[in-house]
Amino acid sequence: MNASPIRIFDTLRGMQRAEALKAAIELSLFTAIARGFNTAATLADACHASERGIRILADYLTIDGFLAKADGVYSLAPDAEVFLVEGSPAYLGKAVPFLMHESQRKAMESLTDAVRKGGTALEDQGSVSDSHPAWVDFAKGMMPMMMPPAHKIADLIAADSNKVLDIAAGHGLFGIVIAQRNPAAHIHALDWPNVLDVAHEHATQFGVADRYHKLPGDAFAIDYGTGYDAVLFTNFLHHFDHAANVRLLSKAHDALKPGGKAVILEFVPNDDRVTPPESAGFALTMLAATPGGDAYTFKELDSMCREAGFAAATAHPAPPSPETIVIATKP
Repeated sequence: MNASPIRIFDTLRGMQRAEALKAAIELSLFTAIARGFNTAATLADACHASERGIRILADYLTIDGFLAKADGVYSLAPDAEVFLVEGSPAYLGKAVPFLMHESQRKAMESLTDAVRKGGTALEDQGSVSDSHPAWVDFAKGMMPMMMPPAHKIADLIAADSNKVLDIAAGHGLFGIVIAQRNPAAHIHALDWPNVLDVAHEHATQFGVADRYHKLPGDAFAIDYGTGYDAVLFTNFLHHFDHAANVRLLSKAHDALKPGGKAVILEFVPNDDRVTPPESAGFALTMLAATPGGDAYTFKELDSMCREAGFAAATAHPAPPSPETIVIATKP
């Protein structure tokens, strides 16, 4: 096979792809096409932009597969129609402020230093710092992306979970869905105070605020209380090293009733650490953004749970999400 530099140049220009998609979302271009504005001229009016600018942006998005073009008329690719049109229940445009937050960019811009160091080169512990500026954006924007795994978790545990501790609750969706499924369930949401304000707003919107209790503080330091049927660790353990996660899981073990469950949602790569790519590649994000975080294999998560006193863990896929739900039970 002949060598080619195309993949190298495409990768080094990867920022262009991200910025083009961001611009289209900010201009509501996908929404405009869904409403019937489908030529460069009509899109320019609908998006309050220049016709030249819209034509070049829409052509680039066609090249990248988000749009199709025939005789000067643009249409939406299936994923753009589902996830990038405002008003869609699965709309992901609100995730842009978090996914493209300045702190996220800085983490990747300093990746060379992070590789040398073996952990983030950002100041103040990177994304695990209580002063990290992106977590409110996370709480506001990431909820639609988490809807499928939230419902899968509820399928697995909601019926038997009357008292639930949601650690690093963020947007609050995981506890909220359990409360919707189980009218007896009370959710105790732990996170930083400003993030919990967003979660409580969502609990109000979904009609469960009377059973949604805020527990502000540091997950490593705060007293969890006792008597829980389930403790949720959703997209949290990947921020920390093995020893720190065992400490967190041990605290959860002590807070649970016998028979209670630790419920973990994570990007879980295979033992080879390169497949599946969506899960395995997440390790690079953690290298850039955290002092010791990683994408952990199921064997590693199971080991952490056993060290914390749990019985053997079980793994449950959560399609279409690339993540896996891991459940460990207190004997």
